[in-house]
Amino acid sequence: MKKMILLISMIFIISSTIFCDGPATVDLGTAGNYVILAKTGVSTTGTTAIVGNIGVSPAAATYITGFGLIMDPSGTFSTSSLVTGRVYAADYTEPTPSNLTTAISNVETAYTDAAGRLNPDFTELYAGNLPGGQTLVPGLYKWSSVVLISAGGVTISGNPDDVWIFQISQNLTVADGAIVTLSGGAQPQNIFWQIAGGTTIGTTAQFKGIILCQTLISLNTGATLSGRLLAQTAVTLDANSVNESDHPLPVTLSSFTAEFEDDSPVLYWTTQSETDNLGWNIYRSISENGIDEDNYNQTNADLISGMGISTEPTDYTFIDEYPVIEGLTYWYWLESVSTTNELELHGPISLEIPIQGIIPNSIAETTMNSNYPNPFNPRTTINFSIEEGEKGTLSIYNIKGQEVFNQRFETGEYNLEWNADGLSSGIYFYRLQTSSKNITKKMILMK
Repeated sequence: MKKMILLISMIFIISSTIFCDGPATVDLGTAGNYVILAKTGVSTTGTTAIVGNIGVSPAAATYITGFGLIMDPSGTFSTSSLVTGRVYAADYTEPTPSNLTTAISNVETAYTDAAGRLNPDFTELYAGNLPGGQTLVPGLYKWSSVVLISAGGVTISGNPDDVWIFQISQNLTVADGAIVTLSGGAQPQNIFWQIAGGTTIGTTAQFKGIILCQTLISLNTGATLSGRLLAQTAVTLDANSVNESDHPLPVTLSSFTAEFEDDSPVLYWTTQSETDNLGWNIYRSISENGIDEDNYNQTNADLISGMGISTEPTDYTFIDEYPVIEGLTYWYWLESVSTTNELELHGPISLEIPIQGIIPNSIAETTMNSNYPNPFNPRTTINFSIEEGEKGTLSIYNIKGQEVFNQRFETGEYNLEWNADGLSSGIYFYRLQTSSKNITKKMILMK
C-alpha cells in the first residue's frame, strides 16, 4: 500500500500537465479599450501591424514613434497605416486626456489585483524554467524568481470561460521561436501575466494573454501577440503583430493612404502578407462615423482580387470614379474578404478635396498676389499658390480683427472668388498661412 501511494505521488510530480480550477478574472476597466497602453511611450521599427487602439499617458504624442501618426481634425486621436484602430496621447484634445488618466489608473488597479491574489495553486513551478512541452490548466501560479519559457513553448489548456493568473516577481523572458499554444477553447482575454520586472518576447515567438507589466515590455523582431500589452513604463516593438484576438486577420496591412490625382481620389494600400484573402471592397462616406451610421457607399463595382496566400509585400491601387465635391472631406474604409467570407474593416482614412486648384508639376514657392478688383463690391478674386509639399489656410478679417472667412487648401494654384455680400463697407485683411510662410494683404469693400 505504501509503495502504491509513493508511485502515485511520483507520477503527479513528474507529470507535465497541471490540473486546477481557475481564479476569478481580473477587471481591466477602461484599459480594456486598448490593445497597447503605456505611461512613457510606445515605439516601433520595421513593419508592425496593430489591431486595436494604442494609448500613452502621461507622455505626449511625441513619445509614440515609428507610426507616422496623422492627426484627426477633431484633435482627439491620430491614425496610422500600421494601426487598425486609433492612437491616443495625453496632449490631445479632451476628453482624450481624461479618458487616458482613467485607463492608466485602471491598469494600476488591475496590476495590484492580480499581484495580490492569495493562495496560489502552484508555486515556483519548474523553478521558473519551463523547459518546453508543459500544459498549464486554469489556476493561480506564483514565482518569486525570473521565469523563462524555453523554445519548446507551453500549452495553455482550458474552456473558453476559464482563467489563468501568472504572478511573476521578477522578469519574464520568452525564448526565440517559443510558442504559447491555446487549446480546448482557452481565450487570450482570460490569461493574465502579472510581471513585477520587465518582459521580453523573443524573436518570432508567439505569445498569448494580457501582460500587466510594472516596467518595460519589449517584443523582438517578428514576435506576435494575441492579447494586450499594458505597461507602467514603455512598450517597444520591432516588426511585430499585436492583436487582441487569437484569430489572425486574413491580411497584414502595412499602409493605407489616399491622394487626389487627375481630378479623382486614388487609394493606395500595401499588404505584407495574405492568408486566404479573396479580395477587397472599398467604402466611402462624408462622415467619419459613416460605417456605424449606415451612411456610406461602396465605390468598387466588383470585388478587387486579392492574392489568396502570399508571404511577400503586395501593392494595390484603386481609382474612385464617383463624383466628389470640392472642399469636402471624404472618409474611406478598406474591407478584406477571406475565402470563407470573413470580413475585416481597415481604416478609416480621410481625403480633403482641393478647391478650384490647378496643380502643376511643381510649385517652388508659396505666393499671394493683390486681389482684383480693389476696391470691390461685393466680389473680388484672390490669386495665390501653395508650394509643393505644403498645406495652407486663407483667412479674411475685418478691421476689428474678427474672422469672416477661413478655408484650408492643398498644394496648388488658386483663383478664389470671394463674395462679401452681407458684410459692411470698410477695410479687410486677407492672410495666407503655411508652415513656412505668412502673407497678409489689405483690400477695401466699397458699397
